[in-house]
Amino acid sequence: MRTSRRNFIKTGALAVTGATMLSNKLFAERLSSSAKLTGLQLYTVRDAMAKAPLDTLKKVASIGYKHVEHASYVNRKFYGYPAAEFKKVIDGLGLKMVSGHTVLGPWHWDKAKNDFTDVWKYTVDDAAALGQQYVISPWLDESLRKDYDGLLKWMEIFNKSGELCKKSGMKFGYHNHDFEFSTTINNMKLYDVIMQQTDPALVAQQMDIGNMYGAGGHAIDLINQYPGRYELMHVKDEIKAAGKGEMEGGYESTVLGKGVMDVKKILDAAAAKGGTTHFIIEQESYQAISPIEAAKEDLAAMNKWGY
Repeated sequence: MRTSRRNFIKTGALAVTGATMLSNKLFAERLSSSAKLTGLQLYTVRDAMAKAPLDTLKKVASIGYKHVEHASYVNRKFYGYPAAEFKKVIDGLGLKMVSGHTVLGPWHWDKAKNDFTDVWKYTVDDAAALGQQYVISPWLDESLRKDYDGLLKWMEIFNKSGELCKKSGMKFGYHNHDFEFSTTINNMKLYDVIMQQTDPALVAQQMDIGNMYGAGGHAIDLINQYPGRYELMHVKDEIKAAGKGEMEGGYESTVLGKGVMDVKKILDAAAAKGGTTHFIIEQESYQAISPIEAAKEDLAAMNKWGY
């Protein structure tokens, strides 16, 4: 049974809340380049990463990827490795962990202390130890989608997380799904509230061009509406799914260039006007090929388009 990205994120977020955290902080080198790069979200090869992370990363590197983005951080471990050990693994393969997905949830904020919990502070520390540029939260708790005042307060915490990440030479970011475009609050799309209430200097946006598609989000329109706001992008193509699909509208991802989206046009707009430098490939459905073959074909398409 295929694990949906939505359920994967929820499960991971709950696992983090029960983690026992250590007290020492880790600091390491930062990636300093802001040049355009193409990477792979490791959720694309999630089953293989869960079973054999080292072998899978070797295959990812052999395909030609130089940059990766993680989607597994539980009990202060990335795919089963503590931060320092995982950095040795990826460094040894010639890979860089430019960004990673870890949900920032209400359980990470201590209202009594008016501060982040140690769990979130160590999450940021461990991201710094890998050399990440961005700490990306790919989810917004459902309780915050119906409470406008609560949402505004949470956007303040997003900005505070940006301040925390900045101290370690990184930037906090948010990654959209579909609900941000289909949900309205205080007569506004949820997405517009997020965009308007976060400080661009502190909170980067990672636009997932596929997630939004079936819910009425159009990448180029958003780039024109919010120019310079999209430092990162999840690059996807979409087709109509035989079943329910991954996201609203009944769509699922496919190999780049084989779906209904004009992906190259979106990439070019993002590079020219969106402020995008990090183009991260993510494919969640594969039709008749293996995930690693999909990742290979996706990279070939990006290279053909000049990315």
